[in-house]
Amino acid sequence: MSTSPSQFKLGPTSLTEALFESLRTRIINGEIKPGEKVTEQRVAGEYGVARPTAKSCLERLTSLGLLRRVAHKSAVVPRLDEHEIEDLFFSRSTFEATAAAHLARRRHVPQEMTTAQEAMQVAEDHGNFTELVQADIAFHWGLVHGFDSERLTRMYEMISGEIHLTIGQYRAHRRTSISTVVGEHQAVMDAIAAGNEAGACEALVSHIALARDRVLAELREGGTTARD
Repeated sequence: MSTSPSQFKLGPTSLTEALFESLRTRIINGEIKPGEKVTEQRVAGEYGVARPTAKSCLERLTSLGLLRRVAHKSAVVPRLDEHEIEDLFFSRSTFEATAAAHLARRRHVPQEMTTAQEAMQVAEDHGNFTELVQADIAFHWGLVHGFDSERLTRMYEMISGEIHLTIGQYRAHRRTSISTVVGEHQAVMDAIAAGNEAGACEALVSHIALARDRVLAELREGGTTARD
């Protein structure tokens, strides 16, 4: 454990979970930038935790794709290239379209999605892109959780870190209006509530394709986390 005063304070939840959430947020928000090393020593020093606790957290972040490590090298925050982004959004579309179709067959809109959509509408009222991003993430998790499949949830979790990473690195939401993003999500919810399986899939796939195109446009224009 570092003998210097820690820079970051952890909340009252379990230490490892609080540490994970703090580092995850800093990576997604771009405070820890692409290519930056995140070592056990650094984490232990910044947070005043034991090295094994730091190691466990870094392993979890690596498993989710928020950090990347090669043999005998320190973990770093990755910057996904164009091919990786294409593949990521294809995977997203496959998972989430399956969940949307399932929910539409049951005409079931999970409360988690409804709450997230309401939060997006509040973000629209406030003109707050940070609130929008957090609500957007919650909406898509609500979609997957609504499928009520432990295996699908585990598979989606494997790519969730990279999804959040692309949102943080490229700020792609800022290429459009908040109302447009809110409307894209509302179309998915409306189709599910109406029992329109094909419409739910179409709205979901269209939304993810538009999100992908916004990310790729930022990538091609050299967008980074440096821009607010």
